[in-house]
Amino acid sequence: MDNLFTHMHDNLKPLAEKMRPSNLDGFVGQRHILGEGKLLRRLIQAKKVPSCIFYGPPGTGKTTLARIIAETACAKFVMLNAISSGVADVKAVIEEAKKTFEMYGKKTYLLLDECHRWSKTQSDSLLAVLESGQIVLIGSTTESPNYSMTRAIVSRCTLFEFRQVGAEDIKKALKRALTAPNGLKDYNITIEEEALDYFASACGGDVRSALNGLELGALTTPVNGAGEIVITKETAVECLQKKALSLNDDNFYHILSAFCKSLRGSDATAALYYANRLIEAGCEPQLLARRTIAHASEDCCSAKALNTACNALFVLNNLGMPEGNLALTQAIIEVCEAPKTNKVVVAMGMAIDDARNHPDDNIPDYLKNHTEASKKYKYPHDYGGWVEQQYLPDSLKDRDYFPKK
Repeated sequence: MDNLFTHMHDNLKPLAEKMRPSNLDGFVGQRHILGEGKLLRRLIQAKKVPSCIFYGPPGTGKTTLARIIAETACAKFVMLNAISSGVADVKAVIEEAKKTFEMYGKKTYLLLDECHRWSKTQSDSLLAVLESGQIVLIGSTTESPNYSMTRAIVSRCTLFEFRQVGAEDIKKALKRALTAPNGLKDYNITIEEEALDYFASACGGDVRSALNGLELGALTTPVNGAGEIVITKETAVECLQKKALSLNDDNFYHILSAFCKSLRGSDATAALYYANRLIEAGCEPQLLARRTIAHASEDCCSAKALNTACNALFVLNNLGMPEGNLALTQAIIEVCEAPKTNKVVVAMGMAIDDARNHPDDNIPDYLKNHTEASKKYKYPHDYGGWVEQQYLPDSLKDRDYFPKK
């Protein structure tokens, strides 16, 4: 129920919270799971969303979509944060959910934010009520649930991966905020197209970050003589606190291409030069780390190079710059100095092709699980670690995706 302070409290909310959409029509991004005909959209429209886990980068709509799901299903919505909640909080939600279900026939949708932080004990406290269907769990996390959460919970949930929101979708959200009555409509804002583009592209696919930057620009830019708040690209750069990319698209991709080809060509000096040109121009170093990871597999077939490259991305995400550049430099040097081979790419391509063209070919009987014929299987350790034996189906028995030298 509204009271004297409701309007005041609404005004104090951040712009990102005010602009949180209440239905699918206002939701931006995630077309791979919410486009017409996609599974999650069909489930929402049918009001049949099961317990699920949303995982992906921050600011991509995980919490917003959970609220929309509960609203569409006319269900009760409860939110807990795994960092600050314990078993007692879960039990209280369960008891209240049982009462709501018994009295009104309503399910309770429980959004568990940062769900990867839950312990096994906390997770186990939900298992029984998830089976009953009185509570539908929607977990929200930036981590992959397959390795960060207990298997008991994951096995009872459908997983949906959220991706960074595209620049065009973020621009839609920004333009809506500029014209919405509960947004910035009353501020009489004029925003340069370059500033709008910058907010949309430099926020890293995070809608919340873009809206926060826009709100900072609106609140801190003085009104000019015409009574307008003019937000320029310079204002946008300051509000997002990220360096503007000082390259046009063509030059950016030319230098990135030179970086990738230098990695493949084993020229560490050139690769480091191009990497740091990009960083100095405002490129996110994580992008370079991800490209280095790709080349470690594509061009090196080296577990050491791949591990070093993956660790560089981990360090950048957790330590930041400039210290993270040391780890990135180490990874670039490792990938450049590793012997080059594209065996992994060739083997993967051949395996995919055969898997698609020979999906029903019979495997040898002695490789099957617990059959009379499986007794003929030769256990390699009984033969010193290796024994001559056919593993592929007869139609593929002469294939060799990864020939030994």
